[in-house]
Amino acid sequence: MSHPQPLTPEETLAEAKKLLSLPRIVVICGSTRFMTEMAAAEVRETQAGRIVVKPGCDLKSPHELWSDPAEARALKVRLDELHRAKIRLADEVLVVGDYIGDSTRAEIAYARSLGKPVRFTHPEVDPEVDPDA
Repeated sequence: MSHPQPLTPEETLAEAKKLLSLPRIVVICGSTRFMTEMAAAEVRETQAGRIVVKPGCDLKSPHELWSDPAEARALKVRLDELHRAKIRLADEVLVVGDYIGDSTRAEIAYARSLGKPVRFTHPEVDPEVDPDA
């Protein structure tokens, strides 16, 4: 007699989302230079009936919480881990902006490694798109 395999954490989360009748969850990724565009994308996604999570801190803008360079570096590490958790929580990723830096490129790769669909406000910056094709 075979026993059913236990669900993976990802499958458990997906099942819980279904049982709770949660709408699709979208995580916004991109350079924090596009915070204004991210806010606009959040409005569009929310209007479309999706739950939106996005970066909550812009380390490029002055703030007392990251005014000390050493604290800012430590915070960046924690924020990167927090954003990866947001990617794991989300059903899909929306990349905002017409520029992809190293952090965003890593987030896209991470999302795709998890099988998450990735959309772009500017599809031409998708690292998987060959510009010469």
